[in-house]
Parts: sequence; C-alpha cells; structure tokens
Amino acid sequence: MSVFIKALLVIVVGEMGDKTQILAMTMAGKYKMKPVLIGVLLATILNHAIAVGVGTYLSLLLPMNLISIAAGISFLIFGLWSIRGDQSKDEKIKADRFGPILTVAIAFFLAEMGDKTQLMAIALAAEFRQPLIVLAGTTTGMMVADGIGVIFGAWICKNIPEKTFRWVSGIIFIFFGITTLYDSVPAWMIRLIYIIPFFVILAGLVYLIGIRIGKRPQPCDQMPAETLPETLGSKN
Repeated sequence: MSVFIKALLVIVVGEMGDKTQILAMTMAGKYKMKPVLIGVLLATILNHAIAVGVGTYLSLLLPMNLISIAAGISFLIFGLWSIRGDQSKDEKIKADRFGPILTVAIAFFLAEMGDKTQLMAIALAAEFRQPLIVLAGTTTGMMVADGIGVIFGAWICKNIPEKTFRWVSGIIFIFFGITTLYDSVPAWMIRLIYIIPFFVILAGLVYLIGIRIGKRPQPCDQMPAETLPETLGSKN
C-alpha cells in the first residue's frame, strides 16, 4: 500500500500545472467531462504501462542500490523541472473524426510521451519492482490530478498562481530526492565534505532554473478563460 500511495502522490504533485493537465482542461472546454476522463484514462493506462514495463526491465538489469541512487537523482531532476515549468504550447486537436474519447486519448497519449510524469512512472517501477501496484498508483494519480483540472481548471489557473504550483511540487520532489539518496548512497558519502558541496550546487541550480529561467510563459497563460463554463455545459 505504501508503494501505491507514494506513486499516487508523486504523480498528483507532478501533474498539477503540467502541460498534459492543461491539455485535459482544454479538452474539457470542447467535449463533455465523461468522454474526456475516459480518454485520459485509456491514454494513461497505455502510456504508463509502457513506462512501468521499461522501469521493471531496467530493475532486472541493474543492481538495486544503483537503481535507488538513480531514482533519487531523478527526483531531484523532476524537482528542478517542476520549478522551471513547462513551456507554453498551443495544443490543437485535429482528429475530431475519431470521436471525443479517441481524440482525447490520442492527443493525451502523444502529449504524455516523454513528459515528466511518464519518466516518474519509469523511475518508480525501477525503484520498487512492483509493476502492477506502481501502474495502479500512477494511473490513479493522473486521474485525480486531471480530474481536478477538468472540473476546476479555469478557476485554478485564474486564482492560484502557477508559480506556486511549480515551487511547491518542485520542493516536494527535491525532498523525495534527498531522502532517497540519503538512504541509498554509501555511508562514506554521508559526510560534510560531500554534503555541503551537494547543497551548494543544488541551491545554485534552484536559483538558476527557478528564478532566472522559470520566468518564461507557462501553460496556464494560454488557458482559455471560458473552459470552466464549457466543461459543465459542452454539447459534443
């Protein structure tokens, strides 16, 4: 159960404000809520099944301590990625002939390929070696985050600064990364001579990526203002 909960929480945190959540919000402005959520569910199951398969395969090839160290480093990267934010993109839907569910599923699957939540699923599967539980946790996490986005997306984008999302999720991931590395690295590395440079470099990266680079436009900046009302009353 702890693996499921961690996978769920990590994905919920990572997906909040992510470009795929914004895509789900936008889709909800075009279609009814039910087909959007079904399409997101189908795309997530397929996408994260691939990710979990890759992560499980890696765990069979590499020693567990290396996997844990890699997972810790990946959480730090996800934290910096979250602080930096996703580049704003105009997601256009050109597959209406497939119907709402398949259109949403195709668009969401393609948007999720290589996204940080997919990479998180790979890292979690490699770390825990419980593919079905990880898949269940990451899929549930995606549905929770994207369900929130679909229902309350316009209000969230209008009333909660995206910078807040980015910094809170980034700090949580960095915390996960530090604790995972602490439990995984050899004991001789838990010394001030290594710890101090580690935190100095990490702080420098947070400043450079979060403050200097993180000022660019974010996905919520292009969120249609009418998405929330359309979500509740779409006719397609």
